[in-house]
Amino acid sequence: MMTPGLIESMQASLAANLPRWGLSSQSTLAFLSHSENTTFLAQDPVARQKLVLRVQRPGYHSPDEIASELAWIDAVIADDVVVTPRPVADREGHLLCPIPLSGATRHVVAFEFLSGKEPDASDDLATWFGKLGATSARLHAHSRRWTMPSTFQRKEWDFDAMLGRQPLWGDWRAGLGLRDDGRGLLQRVADELERRVEAYGRSEQRFGLIHADLRLANLLVEGDRLGIIDFDDCGFSWFFYDFAAAVSFIEHEPVMDLLQEAWLAGYRTVAPVSRDDEAMLPAFVMLRRMLLTAWLASHSDTETARRWVRATPTERSRSATGSYADCDADFRDQPRRACPLLQCCCSRSPECRTDVSRRL
Repeated sequence: MMTPGLIESMQASLAANLPRWGLSSQSTLAFLSHSENTTFLAQDPVARQKLVLRVQRPGYHSPDEIASELAWIDAVIADDVVVTPRPVADREGHLLCPIPLSGATRHVVAFEFLSGKEPDASDDLATWFGKLGATSARLHAHSRRWTMPSTFQRKEWDFDAMLGRQPLWGDWRAGLGLRDDGRGLLQRVADELERRVEAYGRSEQRFGLIHADLRLANLLVEGDRLGIIDFDDCGFSWFFYDFAAAVSFIEHEPVMDLLQEAWLAGYRTVAPVSRDDEAMLPAFVMLRRMLLTAWLASHSDTETARRWVRATPTERSRSATGSYADCDADFRDQPRRACPLLQCCCSRSPECRTDVSRRL
């Protein structure tokens, strides 16, 4: 479990290794966040350079998987697909750097610093979601045409990996504060979701390499520019699951319908969206929400999980059951119909809605 003491120890050890990336002895290192990985900001006042250093979570991605992520990032930058920070090699030319930190060897990746801020409720989110839809379509088009290296390896985010027999983020049934009645309801939902994704299928036009985490916290806006960060979860999944990831923790907000319309409109400026694709969006949103309950339970040492537990009443399961007892209701004709179910994972309370975009 990550503790403040471990973060301080990691920070001190990493600071001593900054010359590895050509930074001067006057450089500073500041803690940024701990979520799936732990990130720090290095600033060199002499070279006027900033780097973001990502310390990889041990046992999650293999070195080959991390190298594959970085290969895709380099490719989308080279092909001018998106604005995203470039990976930075150390003085020996290594992008993936094993460094002894806090008594164990951890892999560290450096990235260029990208200026900007996360869009929030005070911004015109619909405008940014229009841009995000177009960006997602460009990424998907690149994914379909890109010739991957023969050594390319990334995880597959299918139903089994999310809610099924081989869950990568843990069992959703262990969701924090989830009661037996809530588990029963959500099991029915999971069964229905499995049926729908199986019917939708995994053709090359529907399933491929995606970012998989384009939520607000991974967007950096400046002027009219939209930048994206954090390809750490990129893998093979349904292309339109990228929309579900984009609305993480804001699916229940009144602006949701507007954001979906804007995202689709932006996407359609680059590529077509079929009726079947659009009809699947609510199912993907629910799939993502249930996946997040597993993530929060298996990452209880993160500030995200702690904040969620503090803010969310333990009665959320009852709220969901009372609001939406029929898990067979039609997602297709009423896209927002799934949202009451989501209340078992995110409270209706104002406290829970505060700064929701930073919860993962």
